[in-house]
Amino acid sequence: MAGSLLSDAGQRLEQALKYTTVSEDAIESLKYPQTSLSVSIPVRMDDGSLKVFQGYRVRYDDTRGPGKGGVRYHPNVNIDEVQSLAFWMTFKCAALNLPYGGAKGGITVNPKSLSRMELERLSRGYIDAIADFIGPDVDILAPDVYTNSMIMGWMMDQYSIIKRYYCPAVVTGKPIGVGGSLGRETATAMGAYFVIQSMLPKFDMPPQATTVAIQGFGNAGGYLADLLFQAGYKVVAVSDSQGGVYAKSGLDIPSIRKFKHSTRGIKAMYCDGSVCNLAEGHELISNEDLLELDVDILVPAALENQITEANADLIKAKMIFEVANGPTTSAADQILEQKGIYVFPDILVNAGGVTVSYFEWVQNRSGLYWSLGEVNQKLQVRMVEEAECVWSITRDLSIPLRTAAYVHAINRLGEAISAKGTRDYYINGHH
Repeated sequence: MAGSLLSDAGQRLEQALKYTTVSEDAIESLKYPQTSLSVSIPVRMDDGSLKVFQGYRVRYDDTRGPGKGGVRYHPNVNIDEVQSLAFWMTFKCAALNLPYGGAKGGITVNPKSLSRMELERLSRGYIDAIADFIGPDVDILAPDVYTNSMIMGWMMDQYSIIKRYYCPAVVTGKPIGVGGSLGRETATAMGAYFVIQSMLPKFDMPPQATTVAIQGFGNAGGYLADLLFQAGYKVVAVSDSQGGVYAKSGLDIPSIRKFKHSTRGIKAMYCDGSVCNLAEGHELISNEDLLELDVDILVPAALENQITEANADLIKAKMIFEVANGPTTSAADQILEQKGIYVFPDILVNAGGVTVSYFEWVQNRSGLYWSLGEVNQKLQVRMVEEAECVWSITRDLSIPLRTAAYVHAINRLGEAISAKGTRDYYINGHH
């Protein structure tokens, strides 16, 4: 496994393999991404100049079904990151028993610097470049960091133009009017909420007596904060990319969300407003300070590598629910385990998004669409069921929750790989 982030992700695989009985063939096939694509995307800017952006799409494994994974727009996107995210998606889909493999995509760009029209040209150009690499039975796209339903709609439309037929199932997270599913935009937060609600009774922690800090106040973190606030949890700190606020007595989350999404904070399609602008009556804190607060629950809901060997010993939370992808490094895991902190891993906690993406894909292919109540009910059943499985593995084997989640996923992947065989017939050159 080349690449620092992917190498770190691979250490979780190595740890979990100690507790499984999958074949050596299965283990070897899971160590490397299946296919990686890098593309250049020329975009005509509003001022007439031409800029070329780098884009990526990685399909890590398709043993259990077509690749599935989001597309992120961020200045730090690179092939190592995209491969790592595709790796996590592989195990996430297996852990939730979805008929998918793992994939991911991204473009190296600061989307906040683009106009709406430039953003649309970039999104359509990306699909032009990868159209032969994706498809509803091959690799299905979805939103991720700084992409949303409107961008997904553009991508689906461009793919349909290229293929010359209407193809909603190639992309999930679309607007409702073009085949999107009710509940998709809130699915990641809703899934995390269901996991939290199902796990806390095991620790005798009622919501009213439970304090929460959330790093990341985007779609997932912001909506989860609102769900927890409405359920009676004391959300004492939230932050976005520009900073955060803390109030020991608890924050008024609906007011903060309203400010964040008000016209004062909108520039083009992205929010310029920051939660740290709501400083009156609250203490300003940094993203780093938020992680180290003395709270019951810490929710990293921003980017990867937020809890590392450098700050893990300063974490005071009793438990961590990972809503971001890969927010904790493997070195930090060891420190957190020694401190007795329960870490509910990303491949379980944030799987609500891909689960409802699966529901959307099923609805697109069947032509039958479900109500919001049906979507959330199906999501709750799936999230709670798999969370209980991971919890049981943790207790039975006396291993960390992350390792248990990977064991759960690897067992399913191993079963699928074994069922397909080694494909030596083709490898040996026979026809």
